[in-house]
Amino acid sequence: MTTSTPPTPATPAGSIAAPARLRADARRNRARILAAAGDVFAEKGASASTEVVARRAGVAIGTVFRHFPTKDDLLRAIMKHLLQQLADQASRLAAGSDPGTGLFDFFTGLVGQAAAKKTVVDLLAVAGTDIQVAGAVQALEDGTATLLARAQQAGAVRADVQVDEVMALLTSTCQGALQGGWDGHLQRRTLAIIFAGLRPPSDASPPGKG
Repeated sequence: MTTSTPPTPATPAGSIAAPARLRADARRNRARILAAAGDVFAEKGASASTEVVARRAGVAIGTVFRHFPTKDDLLRAIMKHLLQQLADQASRLAAGSDPGTGLFDFFTGLVGQAAAKKTVVDLLAVAGTDIQVAGAVQALEDGTATLLARAQQAGAVRADVQVDEVMALLTSTCQGALQGGWDGHLQRRTLAIIFAGLRPPSDASPPGKG
């Protein structure tokens, strides 16, 4: 007796795209988690719990753990995301701003964000979680190096200034602004002193001297 093979059911319209939809949903969830985590850690520091992040993102805690199995994984992703955003910002300034002001604008913007506690820049100093983000740090340093080179070519920054010195100043100043909650006046005064040290010495004598 011949056994007939049941016909293969027709694929419902749109069902082929289901995996893509799932992937898109997963990407959206990941983005929501990263955005929420950035806000939570900026507000509460690196000790904030993943449960708080999940509530802020509007997802189940299990969803957070599917994307980031440990808190260190989440911190690492947040740091990479932040550093990439900063690197992208530096690249945009390098491509479109006045060569003589791009580095100073970048510096001023980051200090302002840190003082307003709108970034998780303090996570850059986390030492106890063994977070490895060397590639992302390098991208930020490369962007800063480009801004520095353009400023030096424009004569706006001393030729002997090196990128590691700029990065040290940038990190320490942002930390000070973040921890101290600097107001706008203190930011401007502090940056004026730092920028004066970066600029070439003026040939003109200071007012009242000569």
